Amino acid sequence: MKNIYYLIFSLSLISNCFAQKDSQIQAEISAIENGLIKNIQIEGDSIQKFNIKERMDYYKVPGVSISVVENGKIKWAKGYGFANTDTRTKVDENTLFQAGSISKPLAALSALKLYENDSLDLNKDVNFYLKNWQIPENKFTNTEKVTLEKLLTHTAGMTVHGFPGYQQTDEFPEIIDVLNGNGNTAKILVDTIPGSMWRYSGGGYTVMEKVVEDVSGLTLDEYMSKNILLPIGMKNSTYLQPITKEWQNNISSAYDGNGKLIKGLWNNYPEQAAAGLWTTASDLAMYCIEIQNIVQGKEDGVLTRKTVDKMLTKHKNDWGLGPSLQNQKDSLIFGHGGKNAGFTNDMKAYAYQGNAVIVMTNADNGGKLISEIKNAISNYYNWSLSQPRTIELIKLEDSVLKKYIGKYELKKYDTTLKVEYKENQLFVPNTPFGNLKLIPMTNTKFIDLESGTTIEFSVDKKVDGFMVNNNYKFKKIE
Repeated sequence: MKNIYYLIFSLSLISNCFAQKDSQIQAEISAIENGLIKNIQIEGDSIQKFNIKERMDYYKVPGVSISVVENGKIKWAKGYGFANTDTRTKVDENTLFQAGSISKPLAALSALKLYENDSLDLNKDVNFYLKNWQIPENKFTNTEKVTLEKLLTHTAGMTVHGFPGYQQTDEFPEIIDVLNGNGNTAKILVDTIPGSMWRYSGGGYTVMEKVVEDVSGLTLDEYMSKNILLPIGMKNSTYLQPITKEWQNNISSAYDGNGKLIKGLWNNYPEQAAAGLWTTASDLAMYCIEIQNIVQGKEDGVLTRKTVDKMLTKHKNDWGLGPSLQNQKDSLIFGHGGKNAGFTNDMKAYAYQGNAVIVMTNADNGGKLISEIKNAISNYYNWSLSQPRTIELIKLEDSVLKKYIGKYELKKYDTTLKVEYKENQLFVPNTPFGNLKLIPMTNTKFIDLESGTTIEFSVDKKVDGFMVNNNYKFKKIE
């Protein structure tokens, strides 16, 4: 009888412990859900916090999925809003989203796996491995050859930044059609000396995809499923394009910047390595955990520690063999963003500290919301994965503001923008970054607090142009 009482007492203690732990996690989630922080803060102002559903409505983002990793384990995962607003299907932690360019660092594992198996050399001319298609030789490849290391680090000099996808009614091209420019993007080729500079290239990852398929004898989705995704534990992930019906039981539709459903529910992407992964926030957390475990000494991982160390070594522009990299040594962060039509996502993980945040959204406007969510999570757990930017503003006389009024042109992209003045304020309507309300930071530099877009005017006796985000240079024409 004593043993029975002891068993009941023990089970009661265990149950209470689980209840307390669950209650603590729910309290953490609630604090984060009500703790979203804008990405730009003004010096001297108190930090204002927002509710996640309030911000989803504000940005017109129907659905969000979040997964948080702490000490090498998923601490919590949760879905918000709707996967499809018409059917009122809710997002949960198992809802599939298009990963966009987060497809790239995971697809890179396929090339690294073949490298480990001595099937590929990372520093050999990839034309050696390609069978029924070759990178066209030209004056640039005569100087340096395209290698897998250069493809994975975006230093191969390859063209085509990204891919718009294909509607359900569009003819779906084969990968070789994409490479030859017979789809909806230009021909993929080398237009600068390989290794000489960093330039993001989805086209380069499509070449890598072809290499993996030619060497392995499998399609990329087959190779990834068998050798990478399932061994990691990513059971709700696939590179199948177009995605087949058996995967569509819990899948998100895609929404544009106005919160409207994209025609056909989502686009399809034959460029599997660059943009073709369907996955969940929790499955991406499994990828992060696998890499973290390997650097902590796991011996039966999907890759060896030596290969992962190589993967996490910085090349030009702080890029590894697949992921982007931030910080150094124990504070090293690996990750990637992802953007397909109607989907916006982000994944960031500490390599050595065992923490990570993955946020997936089903809308074109998801980027700003993601930043606010990451700020809330980092603020609560005291992580440095994401922090708002604090700026100091000044006031300018109307006479100073008015001299910036005019029409400006970026001839290279056949784009014109107007700077307008109204009620002591400068505005730039209809830009790729939205309608900008310019707040002065200096006499010549302004910022739109909503988007974070900066415009800095150049003045040589008179105003002759401006620079957007220190990148795009417009000339004043009126």
